Amino acid sequence: MYAKKSDLSYKLCRWGLGAVFIYAGSIKLMEPQVFAVLIDAYGVLPVGLLMPVAIALPALEVIAGIGLIFDIEGSLSIIAGLLVTFIGILAYGVDMGLDIDCGCFGPEDPEAEAFHGLRGALYRDLVMLTGVIFMFSWRRYHDITPMKLSTLIKTVRKNRRTEDAYV
Repeated sequence: MYAKKSDLSYKLCRWGLGAVFIYAGSIKLMEPQVFAVLIDAYGVLPVGLLMPVAIALPALEVIAGIGLIFDIEGSLSIIAGLLVTFIGILAYGVDMGLDIDCGCFGPEDPEAEAFHGLRGALYRDLVMLTGVIFMFSWRRYHDITPMKLSTLIKTVRKNRRTEDAYV
């Protein structure tokens, strides 16, 4: 019984973190110009890179979030890298004393209105990083191997062919 509860903990952590990244990335993709302004407030990128990053970063969040929900190989590593990057940037902002919206959940971020600071976002990202460490550890000690993207594609194609045969 214990193993089933802990298996569920792994899945819930994976699905929850995946959903957070899908949501955060989707919101930012809806208004990349506004997200570019939020990125610019940190002063860490040249102006020419703001729009490419404002589109590519949320797209990567969405792709990695979907990959994590389906337990696709590499998605947890991408999310870990994103979180470490976000933590570094947020720590920089806190150290610099910036009083800006973190930009984590796009321009309509309710957290920004409630707290208007970076410290809460930094703590939240640290908690999410703890979840990532839990998932890496769980995979290692329970010999879980994420699915390769090519395997998922083959499975989808096979299911499509089977459905087409019945039509």
